[in-house]
Amino acid sequence: MPKIPVPARTNTMNQPIRRALRRQHGVMLLEALIGILIFSVGILAMVGMQAAAFSASADAKSRSEAAAFANQIISEIWMAVDRTSDATLITSLNNFQLNTGGSDCAFSGGMADASNTVLSNWVSEVTDSSTGLLGATASMQQIAVSTADLNRVTVTVCWKAPQDARSRKHQVISYVY
Repeated sequence: MPKIPVPARTNTMNQPIRRALRRQHGVMLLEALIGILIFSVGILAMVGMQAAAFSASADAKSRSEAAAFANQIISEIWMAVDRTSDATLITSLNNFQLNTGGSDCAFSGGMADASNTVLSNWVSEVTDSSTGLLGATASMQQIAVSTADLNRVTVTVCWKAPQDARSRKHQVISYVY
């Protein structure tokens, strides 16, 4: 059988392939670095979202505790007022007033009746550093009573967490009859 001659390969045939390969040097490394960069940005975004979720959770916890404290004192007022006559109802409601002066979580005036243990115990609970609201003080809490307005009781519970620029507040209005 006769042999078919194969053309000899020359360096000129391989030159375009070599040039193309030389242009590809480092592209794979560049692709890997870009992939790592995109992954890192994604991880940082996830960490940021986690921090925001934690902050929102802590804020929601404080708001729910403030609502519970406000509802607690309103319930205590409902139970403790003297309803034997209209005059005694008005007098006993007025004894629950707390810090009726001032505004925007900077109240003044103190307790209307210093012997009111229900009110003093409530203030102690709200301002307790372990079980109360974070950053709450006695002068930040207010209970305003308006007997001329259908015995309206307005409870304002304020607190200020360390990261807060301003005090936060929760206000509940109830009518005691």
